[in-house]
Amino acid sequence: MNLRAGMRTIGSGSPCFIAAEIGINHNGDLDLARRMVEAAARCGADGVKFQNYRTEDFLSDHSLVHRYTSRGREVVESQFEMFKRCELSPEALRELAGTARDCGVEFFSTPTGSEGIAELLEAGATLVKNGSDFLTHLELVRSMARCGLPTVLSTGMATLAEIDEAVAAFRGAGGRELVLLHCTSSYPTAPADVHLRKLPALAQRFGCPVGLSDHTLGIHAALGAVSLGAAFVEKHFTLDRELPGPDQGMSCDPDELRALVAGVRELESMLGCSDIGPTVAETASRASFRLSCVARHDLDAGSKLEPASIAFRRPGTGLPPAALDSIAGSTLARPVRRGAVFVPQDFA
Repeated sequence: MNLRAGMRTIGSGSPCFIAAEIGINHNGDLDLARRMVEAAARCGADGVKFQNYRTEDFLSDHSLVHRYTSRGREVVESQFEMFKRCELSPEALRELAGTARDCGVEFFSTPTGSEGIAELLEAGATLVKNGSDFLTHLELVRSMARCGLPTVLSTGMATLAEIDEAVAAFRGAGGRELVLLHCTSSYPTAPADVHLRKLPALAQRFGCPVGLSDHTLGIHAALGAVSLGAAFVEKHFTLDRELPGPDQGMSCDPDELRALVAGVRELESMLGCSDIGPTVAETASRASFRLSCVARHDLDAGSKLEPASIAFRRPGTGLPPAALDSIAGSTLARPVRRGAVFVPQDFA
């Protein structure tokens, strides 16, 4: 199944949709957020993703803290204060969506309630995404299904039963255009915790495009995901890993995002098709590289061709070595000189 998101098609046979997850890496600075959109577009990303949450939708305990490493040191701060300073207003969303349109990339975001979905519709988002932490919020999933936008569900931390419930809720509410992202909710994700083989398993079970929400360091996981059929790859993005914030250090910078895009596009060209047979380039090579049956020595017309008189040599323009059994014992219709390639006209 393919789906349409703005100017892009997501699914089998289409280029992998590469999303730069800006998330909260803008630190509440709208100018920085705009520059990140522009940089992601220059790097070749297909889309940019933000988070248009309301902190009160998921946090009320101000005593909860978040520990993370920033600029090489451990930071401990209030979760509520951290998320609050990175909230995006409806006006900011509209401005960033406009920047994305001007840059030719798709704009989408992760809302935490129906109000946030409405803000995205008003801003002109072409996708909507549900984060792993909200996968079991089935009413939000149903609201996404009813909004009419293609929906991306991230499956970090989820059991198979929870994914089943979320997909059933989405489809039961009338949703049809769905992308499921395999995700490991650890930051950064260790290589042994990636489990890319889950991608084809998700595709087979749910019958929709699948992809990877990538929290690893580097680009290898994303490339591996594409080789296993990922139609969508999302990667955290920053302008500078030395910026303050919980996700900067594990995010890709412009150079790495550019390398990721180039790597995915090159890999896609390598994947090609599954039809068994020579490529166009190989077809042209067959005559030069393959072998033909040739005369090991001069042969007279009317003589019987013995196996010992046949050698196998380049070029492959005559009868192939596999024809040995069929031509051995045949009578020659004309003289054949040493080294000449046997052709059907040589036989009576």
